[in-house]
Amino acid sequence: MSEPVRLPAHVEISGLIRVIESNGGSAMVLAKGERDAGTIVLLTMYRGNDVRLFERMPQLDGTRAFVPTKKQDSENPQEIFEYIERRRSQDPDIWVLEVDIDNPERFIALMPD
Repeated sequence: MSEPVRLPAHVEISGLIRVIESNGGSAMVLAKGERDAGTIVLLTMYRGNDVRLFERMPQLDGTRAFVPTKKQDSENPQEIFEYIERRRSQDPDIWVLEVDIDNPERFIALMPD
């Protein structure tokens, strides 16, 4: 079985931003990673609330789905940003895209693997 063709990360980020904006949301690159093969992390929210983190992870079937990895703690809202910084120190190639869009989970579910 051949491995699926992967878009370069910078192309995928550009496409995500266009799709988000065309669906009434906004997106901003918080950290640029490796241009071609960097991992993509989405920091999602709606109007600044319900902050969640999704990471594109390889799946057993060879696809790469966005998987929820963290939710902002109401007791310690800064902790999610500290987590992102730890991830970036472990993997400087990751891209972090902040996404503010209505119903982020629905949006994530529509993303191709």
